Amino acid sequence: MRRLITLRGLWLVLAATVVAATVAVIVRSRRRSTRWPVVQPDGAASEVSFPAQVEPVAQWPPAPILGTPTAEDLERYAAEPSVFDRPAVKMFFGGGQKGEPLDEATRRRLTRWGIAGLALCLLVVGSQALEFVTFSKDDGVETIGEISYQEEPCDIERCLVAEYEQAPTPDDNDYSEPAQYVERQEPVPAAQPSLDADCRPENRTPRVRKLDAKATRAVNRQWQRIEAWLKAHAPRSYRTLGKPGKAESIAAAEAQMGLRFPDDLRASLLRHDGAAVVDDTSPFGFLGNGNLNLQGIRDTWRRLCEMDDEDEGEPADPRSEWWDGRMLPFGSDGVGNRLVIDSVKRDVGETDHEGSMSFMPGGVRIRSYYALLKATADAMENGGSIGYWKPRTVADELDWDIRRRG
Repeated sequence: MRRLITLRGLWLVLAATVVAATVAVIVRSRRRSTRWPVVQPDGAASEVSFPAQVEPVAQWPPAPILGTPTAEDLERYAAEPSVFDRPAVKMFFGGGQKGEPLDEATRRRLTRWGIAGLALCLLVVGSQALEFVTFSKDDGVETIGEISYQEEPCDIERCLVAEYEQAPTPDDNDYSEPAQYVERQEPVPAAQPSLDADCRPENRTPRVRKLDAKATRAVNRQWQRIEAWLKAHAPRSYRTLGKPGKAESIAAAEAQMGLRFPDDLRASLLRHDGAAVVDDTSPFGFLGNGNLNLQGIRDTWRRLCEMDDEDEGEPADPRSEWWDGRMLPFGSDGVGNRLVIDSVKRDVGETDHEGSMSFMPGGVRIRSYYALLKATADAMENGGSIGYWKPRTVADELDWDIRRRG
């Protein structure tokens, strides 16, 4: 029922209906009948029930001035019984024998419970109204320092998961983007390289940012699938997974690098801080690369910035160069090739030792780190692949095989 009612307005209407029903039950239950003495024709006195708002009949003269009420009058003006006097209610609350009214102590107890329920309903309605007024004006813009991040509100998995797009390639061995040609242009002087500002961040104070709970649940769900497969098919690689990281260490690395780690990468580091060599077993990783821990990410970023601290050309496209300081290296194959995340666009790319960077790892586009996790889990469980990379098991160890085409 809760999943069917998703609009806040419907919740408020439902709460108001519950409050109104509670008030009606309490008011009706507290109605009391008033009994007045009436003199019968034979001179005997008896009590007759009248509504509470009817004035009592005077005791003098002995007989009513307007005459003695008939049986129909008595039935017409008799007060309705309280809801607490109904047989089902009395049996539920232990009201005694059938037909016996509830005692005053029970009535008072039920009245108190009714008032408490009414107060609770009013509290729920008030909190919902306050939440609606407070958060309905949020435009999804988060500003930190001089950087403004605009995010469209959407479901976390729909935003993070990627649609794998097969890259159009001229042949089976060429996975680079097609070159752009111009017919003829006048020679222009070579642009002077400029310093890469992303490699020279300002000193910042580490600050632990709140992690989206939905992102954490989504990342943990994919890690559970990967861990289950590794336990069953590659236990040696499973033992290389790192221990959980610390939010304070991530905040310190962000301050030192001057970059914001995406939520899915932070959630992953909090579950496994990279991977390490265990008993001559290569560390677990993606697409032929071993996962770097937080210290490895920071040290690799510094080393690559020292190697290439210049932007080629002006203006320069950071994604078209071999390296740029806004990239987050999270995987390495040990021979100079690395997996990176663009900290601005948050998609996954790779940079190689030959001096090029591409955002089509494996010949497919991977739009986020979470998408890489999900693609890996799918490939493991279904025997599939990520582009031309296919996970397989060799001697209880995970191995990424390059799938031949054709």
